[in-house]
Amino acid sequence: MEIKKCLECSEVIKGRVDKKYCSDYCRNAYNNKVNKHSKNLIRNINNRLRKNYKILSELNSSGKTKVTRTKLYDKGFDFQFFTSIYKTKTGNTYYYVYNEGYLALENEVFLLIKREA
Repeated sequence: MEIKKCLECSEVIKGRVDKKYCSDYCRNAYNNKVNKHSKNLIRNINNRLRKNYKILSELNSSGKTKVTRTKLYDKGFDFQFFTSIYKTKTGNTYYYVYNEGYLALENEVFLLIKREA
């Protein structure tokens, strides 16, 4: 009979034949190590989206307002992170971070809008 060892701590495993870990702690520790890189990527993207959302919602308290690119940059807004794009029939492109959106106007000015659910 083959002696199976825990994938995390190498302790001898007792119990079911298909068991891979000696405890829930080792199972979680092993999976956290394996998934660390992808979780960090997702966490960083979510943090960036959360920050952009906060900036848009703070600057757009009325539901519709205009703001300069400089003001967005000064607050730390990152134009590379958004959740969706909406193109109108007239050719306007709105970028959304969840329900907070913006449309590029002329002279580095943006129209901030809030999409009602």
